[in-house]
Amino acid sequence: MNLQNEKCVMVIDENLPLGLIANTAAIMGITLGKEMPEVVGRNVMDQDGYLHPGIIEFPVPILKADPAAIKDIREKLYEAEFQDLYVVDFSDLAQGCKTYDEFIEKMSVTSQETLLYYGIGICEPKKKVNKLTGSLSLLR
Repeated sequence: MNLQNEKCVMVIDENLPLGLIANTAAIMGITLGKEMPEVVGRNVMDQDGYLHPGIIEFPVPILKADPAAIKDIREKLYEAEFQDLYVVDFSDLAQGCKTYDEFIEKMSVTSQETLLYYGIGICEPKKKVNKLTGSLSLLR
């Protein structure tokens, strides 16, 4: 993997309360790390000899969008042009479940059209990620 040609972004609903923004980013980040372990650097030691686990080797901008824009991007990600991108999403349905079994059960009877996305994470070819998200601003 050529890390200079790769990019990851997270697009999060700017209208969510701060706690849900943080939760959405954390959950998507854990999933991205699991699915893309090659982008996580090696563990490092500080001057005092304490171990610090590896972190991702490139920045992951957190961008803001409203729910309609996030839904639009998510729908574009189903198109053939973007099939090579790695995508993780987090929705109102996921946030509302108390267990993973409940999430599985509810998702199996829920149409993609009815999901309200709190955020999406998109990784891999930089040009395609930029094509989808280049006009979005940083979430501050």
